[in-house]
Amino acid sequence: MLRTLAPRVLAVLVRRSGDLADAHDALQDALLAAATQWPVDGVPDNPHGWLVVVGGRRLVDAWRAQESRRRREELVASPEAVEDAPGGDDSLLLLFGCCHPALSPASAIALTLRSVGGLTTAEIARAFLVPEATMAQRLSRARRILRDLDEPFRMPSPDEYADRLRAVLHVLYLMFNEGYASTSGSSVARADLSGEAQRLTRALRSSLPDDPEVTGLLALMLLTDARRPARTGPDGELVALDSQDRSRWDAGMIAEGVGLVETALARGAVGEYQLQAAIAAVHDEAPSADDTDWPQLLALYGLLERMTGNPMVTLNRAVAVAMVHGARAGLALLDTLDPVLGTHHRLLAVRGHLLERAGDAESAAEQLLAASRRTTSTAERNYLLLQVTRLRQPAS
Repeated sequence: MLRTLAPRVLAVLVRRSGDLADAHDALQDALLAAATQWPVDGVPDNPHGWLVVVGGRRLVDAWRAQESRRRREELVASPEAVEDAPGGDDSLLLLFGCCHPALSPASAIALTLRSVGGLTTAEIARAFLVPEATMAQRLSRARRILRDLDEPFRMPSPDEYADRLRAVLHVLYLMFNEGYASTSGSSVARADLSGEAQRLTRALRSSLPDDPEVTGLLALMLLTDARRPARTGPDGELVALDSQDRSRWDAGMIAEGVGLVETALARGAVGEYQLQAAIAAVHDEAPSADDTDWPQLLALYGLLERMTGNPMVTLNRAVAVAMVHGARAGLALLDTLDPVLGTHHRLLAVRGHLLERAGDAESAAEQLLAASRRTTSTAERNYLLLQVTRLRQPAS
């Protein structure tokens, strides 16, 4: 519960103080107080309000030692510190504040994942493929930059939306991905994180209902999350897309997602999230794995690759190439990614999958074993090792 409440409480403290670093310190004090007192005294009727009030008092205590900030005492110390920002959502205010144009896109995304999404520094470092110490330094620099700005935490004007929207969408996308397919730990997913990403994206769309990429991102989340009930087996193990029981997919989410992506694409300004949503829709609307429209997926991945230049898109396109033109054609495309992705576990896993389709079971097992040693997800590691065992079983 504390992890769920923390970003919301931080948002209120930041709005009322205007200083992310001080708000973070106050939040940590409030969480520590809750962890110490609640097991003894019981959880208060309004846990969110309790944390905000305690955090506000901690801010006041810190500011009383700084004469220049005395004028802000009344604002922060108010016991009615639980209301939302006027006319909006505190979380969105925090979201746009963390994506301030003064920050580099990478720093803005990292800071928002930490402050709004509640990811740890280690989780964010893995998302950016950098050492944890490097990410910690980046977060510290970002907070210092915001501290020196005048009112960094306010909702941007309509003219400012374009400058921040791309970073905001990327943040929400990464947040959802970490929740849907956790990069660490034994669980396949973290529903709290992906659910928060969807909530924030819905709130963002309510502010920008006509933006096709905001709509496309929400569609992508819904179409992807619709498969969640079938992604794990009875013991919590990972189930691959082509092996999932599609009758367990959430038909309501699929219908909403398809409607949203159709609305977004009809506007004519096609972007990367709309294309990803269209790809997800092709998978979701196929009655079975064998009935998937792979030629259409290949075309969509080609468009997405030209638009983004992302090697992970090329990795996915290689699978579509293999399904349309044969495994060897897909493997040839994978070879072009070696200088870029090296021994990334996803490249190794896809190569193993295509080698199996090409009939080379032993080489496939070697690649999958290597992938299992490089992934940080326990669920994914277990799945890969299970495939290695299957491939190496003697033929009966």
